Amino acid sequence: MPTYNKLVRDKIPTIIEQSGKTFKSRVLQREEYQHELTKKAKEELQEYIEARTHQEAIEELADLLEVMHALAAVHGATPEQLEKVREEKAKERGKFDDRVYLVETEEV
Repeated sequence: MPTYNKLVRDKIPTIIEQSGKTFKSRVLQREEYQHELTKKAKEELQEYIEARTHQEAIEELADLLEVMHALAAVHGATPEQLEKVREEKAKERGKFDDRVYLVETEEV
């Protein structure tokens, strides 16, 4: 039996059962859950970086967004609250639409 030792989406155990396989799992405590979500975010970001097509990239970004929503909940925020903070930061500091690449600054 392969060993995974990683956080998976909620429906994965059901999918495994429906495929006729057995599995072992456990429910994580809050601190361990946050740690595993952080690891999952890194994993999903790496999978996005390694994506070879636009479709693969979109799917990995969707996975990363799901992890970000779960992390927001760990910190007491809803996806809507997270979006509001993103919008406020975009309003104050801008987005990344203009592709500005800062090379250096100098004191005057």
